[in-house]
Amino acid sequence: MMTTSLTITYTPAQARSESLLRAARHLLHNPMTLAGSLVVLLLVAVALCAPLIASHDPLVQDLSMALRAPDGVHWFGTDEYGRDVFSRVVHGARTTLYIVALVTAVVGPVGLAVGAVSGYFGGMVDTVFMRVTDIFISFPSLVLALAFVAALGPGLEHAVIAIALTAWPPIARLARAETRSLRKADFVAAVQLQGASPLRILLRHIVPLCLSSVVVRLTMNMAGIILTAAGLGFLGLGAQPPVAEWGAMISAGRRYMMECWWLVAMPGAAIMLVSLAFNLLGDGLRDVFDPRS
Repeated sequence: MMTTSLTITYTPAQARSESLLRAARHLLHNPMTLAGSLVVLLLVAVALCAPLIASHDPLVQDLSMALRAPDGVHWFGTDEYGRDVFSRVVHGARTTLYIVALVTAVVGPVGLAVGAVSGYFGGMVDTVFMRVTDIFISFPSLVLALAFVAALGPGLEHAVIAIALTAWPPIARLARAETRSLRKADFVAAVQLQGASPLRILLRHIVPLCLSSVVVRLTMNMAGIILTAAGLGFLGLGAQPPVAEWGAMISAGRRYMMECWWLVAMPGAAIMLVSLAFNLLGDGLRDVFDPRS
């Protein structure tokens, strides 16, 4: 009696699709990660559609409506200038997403490049790069961001630059550790024997393998970026009036917080909810990309 074995061969595109489907199933079956993903998607949707969602113009002042409690017209109440707090929170989501996107776009490539080059070449290159990284890590991120903003001057763009300058070292350290574990691998030695240049080895073989860990770390760093941006805004060094920004809204409302709790509670709740959502999403992505899972 003869048995016939059937072998199924996947193309690279099919393998990638299958991997994405497994990741999506894992994220959907984890309630906390799913909740975090929904909140992040809601943040993106609110930021993109802020003019349509906001019930009032966030910059229009009406002193006759100042410090009104939440009601059917002003869902989150009004501030000291009569501006609708709900509309300002909605437009503040756009400012927050702008900061997070710009910082991530700068921090990811810079940290990955520094860490990969340092880990692959080692020696003096590794020593120089890592000592510079240690200098940045030795200072608390908020304190270092304050120093950079003080030197550059207050403003949203300067806050983005300051946060980016303080957020890349952990990414570089992670990429360096991943690269050092890969540079002696058999497939790297085989590629070297074929005459591949160090740049080609880094770009085609090592960097793609480091991306998953870097993406997870970037996602979890977004909560810290939001808190740092809110801290700079609270101190008046981030987004400048009359731009709606959650930290600046808390700073302006703290003078009235005992009688008008909504001025601080609403933007504070937005900061807490979005920061928690990014942490939950980062935890879920870490479970997905963990080789042991």
